[in-house]
Amino acid sequence: MVYGFSRTVIFFALLLVCGLSLQAEGIVSEEYGRDGVASSFAAGKEWLPFPEYSDRDGWSVLFKADSADMVQRGEKYLDYEWKFIPATAYLAFERTGDRKPMESIEGANRGALISLMLAELAEGKGRFIDQLANGAWHAAQQPSWVLAAHLPAQRTGRTLPDEREQLIDLGSGRYGAIVSLIWYFFHEEFDRINPTISYALKASIKRNILDSYLDPEEHTANWWIGYNGGMLNNWTPWCTADVILSFLLVEDDQERLDSALRQSVMSMDLFLDYIQEDGACEEGPGYWGAAAGKTYEYLQILHDASGGRFDLFGNDRIRRMGEYPSRSFIGDGYVVNFADASARNSNPAELIWNFGNAVGSREMTDFAMYLLADTKNCRFRYPSLILNDGYRALYTIRSGIRMRELADSLNSAVADGGGDAAAFGKVMASLRKDVPASTWYPETEHCFIRNSSGWFLGAKGGYNDESHNHNDVGTFILYIRNTPVFIDAGVGTYTKKTFSRTDRYTIWSMQCDWHSLPMINSCAQPYGRDYRSEDAECDISRGTFSVDIAGAYPEEAMCGSWVRSYRVALKGKPSVTVTDVFSLKERKAADVEHFLVKGKVLLPGDEHEGKQVAPGELLILCDGGLVVKMAYPASLTPGTDIMSLDDRAMTRVWGDSLTRINLTSSPDAPAEGKYKFVITELK
Repeated sequence: MVYGFSRTVIFFALLLVCGLSLQAEGIVSEEYGRDGVASSFAAGKEWLPFPEYSDRDGWSVLFKADSADMVQRGEKYLDYEWKFIPATAYLAFERTGDRKPMESIEGANRGALISLMLAELAEGKGRFIDQLANGAWHAAQQPSWVLAAHLPAQRTGRTLPDEREQLIDLGSGRYGAIVSLIWYFFHEEFDRINPTISYALKASIKRNILDSYLDPEEHTANWWIGYNGGMLNNWTPWCTADVILSFLLVEDDQERLDSALRQSVMSMDLFLDYIQEDGACEEGPGYWGAAAGKTYEYLQILHDASGGRFDLFGNDRIRRMGEYPSRSFIGDGYVVNFADASARNSNPAELIWNFGNAVGSREMTDFAMYLLADTKNCRFRYPSLILNDGYRALYTIRSGIRMRELADSLNSAVADGGGDAAAFGKVMASLRKDVPASTWYPETEHCFIRNSSGWFLGAKGGYNDESHNHNDVGTFILYIRNTPVFIDAGVGTYTKKTFSRTDRYTIWSMQCDWHSLPMINSCAQPYGRDYRSEDAECDISRGTFSVDIAGAYPEEAMCGSWVRSYRVALKGKPSVTVTDVFSLKERKAADVEHFLVKGKVLLPGDEHEGKQVAPGELLILCDGGLVVKMAYPASLTPGTDIMSLDDRAMTRVWGDSLTRINLTSSPDAPAEGKYKFVITELK
């Protein structure tokens, strides 16, 4: 089901109203319900697939060449002063919308904990134990591990932690997972110093995470669990994976552990039911690591903790979720970036490899190695540790052995081929040779088409209440040989305004008219679940995608139908044709066709290389000397707007500015007709 409440959400709602026990209907609950699976999870069981702290030979095998590096990283924190988060740091978000004052302190403490944990596991001499004890003691004294931006979910609605209530967010779940790992590995060492340290740390995990998760009075604040219905996004797998890790490491009451596991199974089925089965991430590739990536980690945790009895890694749907970042990767670090996602890849190769290895996807493991390419030096680097997530860091160490072997093998292949850029390019290409040129996600309505000339089109349908939504039904991006031409701006640095119900769509990059979309009868797409596409069709064998976007516009647009279609020339002279076929109930104002581009735009009459741009055409001067021509109907009047960029999240991707092309009809244009735009390369 694509829109509205799913059968599973309604099912759970009825169970809650009737006061019945929850029993999910989905692939996670089905697996959990198989004979012998639920009983395989035992409180106090040692299940984590890593050596005990005292097993020096075991850790030596895992760390190998990384051991010295880990120790050096940890040594930087031997004199670290654990940072107190003052009230004003929390209040900064409430007062100005700035998240950084609180989150920078939290992030510094979190990074210190992970580095010290890995250093002590690598060296094993006890040099870092006192500082780990200090970090554990500091964590235990904090009233909350929740980020300031998420504390308004408290009953107070304010951004200072209220000790009368504990809720769980992305920050507290991640912090809880880290200190749970530290308790697991080092509580016996802490006991030798003073047993109060271990007691205090375990008590804080119970207070801040375990009790809150099982507290029915926190179901509203902990909305991501799913009891209250509505939208679920990356919060659900992210928080659920971190919380269940804490339970399986720390909880010693079997009944409480079983309750937590049943609740987590329900949440994950609700999440999977909310998103689509086609495997796409509606939040964009930039959120894949938090959505699909954490779904994988949740499944990996349950697989390991059950001794392999719980196993969903053979499920085709899970595999499709894993392969999404490979399909949405454009090249040179660029990815499809619908919604709030960045246009630059942020998914760690190491996480992609772990996921791909678990589900048996050669496409994913090859893609992970592709991302380890050092193109400047024509070689493949070794994996890097992920130092903002304790669990991911450990699994990167575990998989690093095999990834280093593969990197060595690839580097040998480069050397055998001559060791030059051409040899390196051939090896790189071999890692992507089996990836389909085009992929269609029919439920999420994401369409990716690549032709033989290196043109990549990404287009979408959908609706205007997706997670991290932009009002962008029907928009597209176009890259030519990995150079951005028609783009989606994405999102700037997160502030209070970004997630405000009233202010989000005052941000320009969220608005329809700053995407490559029309204003119909001078009306833009508004926000809301009811504003959606219809009749999405894709034929990747012909390079076509079409969708009726009339339903994404308000009633005042007076739009009966507006079919936006894309055609990519798959062979021969490369081109993309964008066509709008429309029927209005009444013509009340002009249409404005907007196109957002990265580059300088030359309009008819402007000069390029001694020639004037012809009527009905415009040129886009792109990076690297690429010049793109767009032909447009003579009935439309061209113009441009420049959006200056000063937000670092934008400028590091796009530079100082973006250009919007405006092609405007006359106010009394026909109510029925067609606008056709042909995009080619000027050579």
